[in-house]
Amino acid sequence: MQYIQSRKSLSRLLRQLSFIPILQNRWLNDDLRHTLTQAVAQAESGHRGEIYLVVENHLPISRAYHLDCRERALELFGLHRVWDTAENTGVLIYVNVCERDLEIIADRGIDGFVDEVFWQNLIAKALNACKQGDFAKAILELIGNIGDLLRIHYPDDDVFGNELPNEVVFLQ
Repeated sequence: MQYIQSRKSLSRLLRQLSFIPILQNRWLNDDLRHTLTQAVAQAESGHRGEIYLVVENHLPISRAYHLDCRERALELFGLHRVWDTAENTGVLIYVNVCERDLEIIADRGIDGFVDEVFWQNLIAKALNACKQGDFAKAILELIGNIGDLLRIHYPDDDVFGNELPNEVVFLQ
């Protein structure tokens, strides 16, 4: 696991303070939440890994000056216990709407098989698709790609079942 050094950012804090969620939340309607939840469930079939999707409007205001998206993703990885799977195969996908950023945090079980370049390529591909205006397609494809990766390294054994909920976690 790499050490992350916090970078203070006044511009990041100002972005969080000026973010108006009502204007940004139109894309994450009930139908898309349901579709994303089903995509996670489908992507989890055929392997022993876990995929956990968190979408957050903005960083916590009280800490936005000191906390970037990577650090927030690491924090949520711990808070939501994505690390707490039998074979350490949890993968957190974190989307921050205000920052227009996305992070992937993989537990040590799967991270041991995959290098950082692979994860960064998945992130870049998803962010490029998001910039082109197709958020749903980008996230659905990302979920599918992670599911495919987990199938390669942790083929289905169905011993542990579904260890984490499949529902999209939406933090306002």
